[in-house]
Amino acid sequence: MSPAGRLARLHYLPGSFRQLSAGDHVVCAVSGAPIPLDALRYWSAERQEAYATADIATKRLLSPA
Repeated sequence: MSPAGRLARLHYLPGSFRQLSAGDHVVCAVSGAPIPLDALRYWSAERQEAYATADIATKRLLSPA
């Protein structure tokens, strides 16, 4: 289920992100769940991935690249 609107393209930085293309959400790299930009809290600057929850982010970041 995707939220209404456009998929944003982001560049993830340590502690922040830069929006490269207009949109209102990104997709979790693990679950595929849409994440509204105003709710985006978890990502990896190294892997350039967004995560829907802290649990998903922790499991992904502890897994081998």
